[in-house]
Order: sequence, then structure tokens, then C-alpha cells
Amino acid sequence: MMTGRIVAAHGRQYLVELADGSRLPCFPRGKKSQLAVGDRVGIARASSDQGVIETVEPRRSLLYRSNEIRQKLIAANVDQLIVVVATEPAFSDELVTRSLLAAEDQEIASLIILNKCDLAPLLPIARERLHILARLGYRIVETCAREHADALRPLLQGKTSVLVGQSGMGKSTLVNTLIPEARAATREISQALDSGKHTTTHATLYHLDDESHLIDSPGLQDFGLGHLDRQALALAFREFAPFLGQCRFRDCRHEREPGCALGAAVEAGEIDSRRLALYRRIAGVHQPR
Repeated sequence: MMTGRIVAAHGRQYLVELADGSRLPCFPRGKKSQLAVGDRVGIARASSDQGVIETVEPRRSLLYRSNEIRQKLIAANVDQLIVVVATEPAFSDELVTRSLLAAEDQEIASLIILNKCDLAPLLPIARERLHILARLGYRIVETCAREHADALRPLLQGKTSVLVGQSGMGKSTLVNTLIPEARAATREISQALDSGKHTTTHATLYHLDDESHLIDSPGLQDFGLGHLDRQALALAFREFAPFLGQCRFRDCRHEREPGCALGAAVEAGEIDSRRLALYRRIAGVHQPR
């Protein structure tokens, strides 16, 4: 039995980096696999150029999205979520927030990168859209990935970070600027997994140095949170914490019940009404017209 870390995933094919730095294409046993880039695994060699994943070590974190049909694993054992947005094209406020909620649930630190800040006329609009998150304490770093990506290195030091965001936000540019050899690694991984154009199909882990790693993930169009029940979802809204457990009714759904502490906090200006509305929408609460 050998041990290693999954550094690329595509369907049921995984590229595992072994302790000596070599990489081996591997398949899981059985028909179903719930593995992600960043997983530490035990493998057995099936042939000179292929392995079988036999075991998975306990994870310290798992970032994933889900809906009523299935779940999609993004990355395991990460310390930091980096949500990349840009002045252009327009980004989805809700997708950004949903990503942050998934990270909060797993106690993963979060950072928002506002890219393409050289497009000065569009910058005030993007800043205003992120203002609600800035007020909640989420760190927002403004940059232009092509020119100033190196300024981000101190924020990545000693961490395994995962990049998420919609297509067109500049994630790949950011990776290639920070790690020029990433393009070569992408070609190598694509050849090993025989999976076509790698960067748009599956996640990949790159090394910034021995202690710092960056996982690039495919562009997102949605971020389902079907795996969070009402309690977990409410806890993921960091500003709700002081008010949870303070409602008049123990089973309060935080809709329109009398004595709802979250509703009172909105009226008092302590919670933004848009955040409570989003909670209700995700939780499936039908609001009156």
C-alpha cells in the first residue's frame, strides 16, 4: 500500500501524487466514488502505470455543492476558500454568498478577490455590490491578475486554498500568473488522464511551495446547498449567531412567526433584510407576495 494526495480529478479518474513526487493515474474500487482533489488516499498499484484507490484518510474539511439529485465535490482538506469575482463580466451576488455559506459550514476561512480592477469605470459598481459582505467582515482584495497577482502570495502562504467563481472572472489567469508552470502541468495531467481540455473540466492542485497549495476548480453556474438543513444554514450566516436560540418559539422557521429574533434584528437594522430573504429562499420558505 502506498499513500498520496489526489491532485486532479475527472469523473472516476484521479491523478495521485505520491510521497516521492511522482504521479500515478488511479481508479477507485467499486462503481461509486466520493473523492475530491486534496484527499489523502491509500493506493495499490494495479499495473506499472495505474493504481487503485483503496482507502481515504479522514478529512479536516470538504467543500461541495448539492441539489435534490446529486452532490458535486469541489475540494477536500482546504484551509481557505477564495471566491474570484471581477468588474467584468457581471458576477452573481447569490452564487458568491452561497459559496461563502458552504465554507462557513465547514469552518473554512474565506477571501474574496475582486479582479480586473484596471477597468476603473466599473470598479465602483463592483465595490458597492460587495459592500454588504465587507461589512460582515469578509476580506476583499482588489487586484488585476495579469499585473499584481504576486501581491496575493502572503495571503496564500502556508495554506491549501481553493479558487471558485464563475467563468470569465480570471481564475485561470490568476493561477498562471502565480504558477507559470501550471500550463505545463495542465498538459501533463490531461495526457495522463486522457481527458481533453483539462482546465475547464475538473479541479487541479498546484504547488506554490512546499507548504502552500492552490486548487483551481471549473467555473460555476450555481452552488446548491441542499446538504445544509435549516439549523446548519442559519449558523452559516455569521451575523445570525447572536440571535439564534432567542426566538419565542423553539421551532421557529424565521419566516413570519411572532417573536422571531431574526425578524426583529432586521427591523432594528442589525441584520440586512437581503440576507434574511436569501436565507428564506435557500431554506425553501415561501414568502407571501
